[in-house]
Amino acid sequence: MELGNCTVDNSYRFTYFKISYSVIFTFGVVSNGMALRQICRMHRTFTSTAVYMANLAAADIFFVVSLPLRIYYHHNKAATLNHTSDWSPGGAFCQVTFTLKYISLYGGIFFLVCIGVDRYFAVVHPLLQHLRRVRTACMLSACIWCLVLALSVSLPFLRSAASGQKKPCLLDPSSKQNRMIILSALGLVQIAYMLPALLLLFSYCSILRRLPRRRKICHRRTLTIIYWVLGVFFLCFTPYHLNLLGYTLTQVGLVHSCILLRITRTLHPVVLSLASTNCCFNPLIYYFSSSLVHREGIGSRVNGSL
Repeated sequence: MELGNCTVDNSYRFTYFKISYSVIFTFGVVSNGMALRQICRMHRTFTSTAVYMANLAAADIFFVVSLPLRIYYHHNKAATLNHTSDWSPGGAFCQVTFTLKYISLYGGIFFLVCIGVDRYFAVVHPLLQHLRRVRTACMLSACIWCLVLALSVSLPFLRSAASGQKKPCLLDPSSKQNRMIILSALGLVQIAYMLPALLLLFSYCSILRRLPRRRKICHRRTLTIIYWVLGVFFLCFTPYHLNLLGYTLTQVGLVHSCILLRITRTLHPVVLSLASTNCCFNPLIYYFSSSLVHREGIGSRVNGSL
């Protein structure tokens, strides 16, 4: 690809994606299958936290299901570059694959934030337990799914409108045409990341100020959930959104930097794969929080019977 005299060779991406997605698919199927099985076993002590975890696992499953499609696409794309195949997927294939990707990406972001806010109300505002009822969590989860589906369906169409028919299906648009459409899609993506990030930081800073210095076992469990959610959120999603911001701004001509273009274009496969690994890390959150969720579920059943 060229931008003036700036040339970037990232032809390695097709092989890289095939390998990384194959590994993620293997671990994602096993880990999320075990997580869903464990969550289903807690149906008698289901809590709001368990509801959000179940929805987070469902979002991960959406991405895991889409991985064979993406592996197949990149395999064919590499074969096309080697002149061993001239097949390219159609528009329906592109829309389905992109939609599943965004469902997992932003479903993961929103439900991780739900877990964080749920912990916030459990620790900072324990008297507002009506906000942590299972019914409330289910209604909020339904609203989040509507938001995620609307975002996931609209973004592929915006990308298609911006890139045109001659552009590859799964690559970011690189044309300066339809700049407003590209920037609109970028704005949606960045807002869908920044607002949850700020909400998550506010919730966990409030929790850390509230917990006493001499922490009980339940407090240590809460801190464990905090650190894992923060770690997964910022490790997986921050590099992708920062890289996408720099890459898009150079592509549409708002930022003229050959160095930035080379860095962001080269790192794009790496940060995208890193964002995809959240479906492998999320089951660790289920593992470390299962005892706390079980204890809260028993407590809610006892209080409800009094």
